[in-house]
Amino acid sequence: MKFEAPVTLLFDNDGTLLSSMESVLRCWTAWAREYGISPEDFAAVELHGRPAADIVADLLPAEQVPEAVARIGRMEIEDVARGGAVALPGTAALLAALPEGSWAVVTSATRELAEARLRAVGVEAPLLVAADDITRGKPAPEPYLLAARKLGADPARCVVFEDAPAGLEAGRRAGMGTVGLATTHPRDELRADVVVEHLGSVTAQVTASGVTVVAED
Repeated sequence: MKFEAPVTLLFDNDGTLLSSMESVLRCWTAWAREYGISPEDFAAVELHGRPAADIVADLLPAEQVPEAVARIGRMEIEDVARGGAVALPGTAALLAALPEGSWAVVTSATRELAEARLRAVGVEAPLLVAADDITRGKPAPEPYLLAARKLGADPARCVVFEDAPAGLEAGRRAGMGTVGLATTHPRDELRADVVVEHLGSVTAQVTASGVTVVAED
């Protein structure tokens, strides 16, 4: 599928640019044990593509949420140094082809955690919208609309790259084009304009009129 120039590219982080799935499972499983959460209750909650505060609020009483969110944040940041983030195929090549001002990273992680993971895989985002910046996380459209506003982009000319159903829903609700990446979820769970294996299936063509994106299934 081709998204004609000019388009602005908005990338989720985990599962899109990089993978931290092993780290996420390792940290959240240990966290759940610390807080006495049963395996059944833990398994019933969707971890991927949602802010930590929302996940914790699904599992613990309100009075415990602030401290518990801070705890999982510390655990995940400390785990980055243990190989907690690896770049996914196609990330480096695609980002290297994009001009400044044409893309941003939009993540459900905190800024500190997102920056740590991006540094670990050698990505320097020109703009990062993190959980700290918004009041309603994915699947609400606020994170993607904020990124578009900060870049001065028309939401209708933006393309969202996401691996999680919640993130794709956020992109659709923001009125943006969507590319689903089958890196963490089965293809039949991804509602998008096009679904590809990973960013290695995406190319960017830069011309005087802007960036055209081609995503080949």
